[in-house]
Amino acid sequence: MALYGQGDAGLDAGASLLAADGQQWGGVARELLARGEGYLRQAWERGWQPADVMRLVRRDLAERHLRITADLVAAEARRYARLPERWTAAEVWWGDDSGYGERLARRERADRFSLATAVLEVFRLLIRLPAIEPVAPVPGDPAADALAHVHIEPRMLGRIRALLAKAEATPYPEEAEALSAKAQELMARHTVDEALLAASGKAPVQAPSACRIGVEPPYEEAKAVLLDAVAGANRCRAVWNSAFGFSTVVGFESDLEAVELLYTSLLVQGTAAMTRAEAGQRAGGRKRTKTFRQSFLLAYASRLGQRLAETAEHTAGGAPDNLPALVARDVAVTARADEMFPKTVSTRLRGATDLAGWNDGTAAADQARVGDGARRRPLAP
Repeated sequence: MALYGQGDAGLDAGASLLAADGQQWGGVARELLARGEGYLRQAWERGWQPADVMRLVRRDLAERHLRITADLVAAEARRYARLPERWTAAEVWWGDDSGYGERLARRERADRFSLATAVLEVFRLLIRLPAIEPVAPVPGDPAADALAHVHIEPRMLGRIRALLAKAEATPYPEEAEALSAKAQELMARHTVDEALLAASGKAPVQAPSACRIGVEPPYEEAKAVLLDAVAGANRCRAVWNSAFGFSTVVGFESDLEAVELLYTSLLVQGTAAMTRAEAGQRAGGRKRTKTFRQSFLLAYASRLGQRLAETAEHTAGGAPDNLPALVARDVAVTARADEMFPKTVSTRLRGATDLAGWNDGTAAADQARVGDGARRRPLAP
């Protein structure tokens, strides 16, 4: 009952009972480990994945809870011969489960009561997780092995990663944006090639799938806009869940890979550009940091989304004969997204209230020579 109460009194009482007998702590910890595995399995069956749970623990609890949750995930993963794609689990580091309690105490440098309390707090979070839209079969489901995914060809993937790594490393914004634009062009070309192969029957039949990508504070609205823009440019659909800090992206597997890579890189680049612009503003005596950052990232996401879409459409439109295959791909993705999320609603974002932030964010995105490379004037918010 301690896990289902609203306050902490029951939790404290439960932790006291668990920690009372030091001689039995090893058995108690082993039982807690097994109980945690069961709670995690329930979470997987409700649609959650390890990265989602870890994200929520990081947000709502503390670092100790995060480490304990990682232990539970590692223990639960032992029962499967094979884990689904994107399923992250650490190695079991404690050896036999009978020694987990003692080793946990050494690692955390904490007493039994504190450890029991932390474990129960993790359990309480797990049992309160609601059902969400599943994005893949759970571990052990035979359906997972039956899925046929076509990934980005390794050499192409290596080129894309190299371009994005250079974009993140260079101190020159124009070079960074040009490298990112080239990466988007390669991604768009791969999508066209894959669609044509599928239409000709020369590739395995596949269906759209989905993945979740973290969209966490601060400035999560701007980040969600950026992810939506990257997803749209790569013929995917993104649905933001603000309550749990992620967006679900629906698309074909290789396009999902492209979205993950490009979004992560553009977020790094955008943050770096924002920091540089903010330093310039501070040097001029400005202090409205929060509004400047919010406006900067919203403008960056909005304008960059337009330019990524231009690059993708320019690549796709190079040969009109390609369009039917791409349209069929788009229809399949839209149908899958509508099936998963039949009741999506629009979200009213907080407006960009800082003109300097908006203009600097737009300029940062406009430095990308995308499509015809034309420069555009900044738009006022």
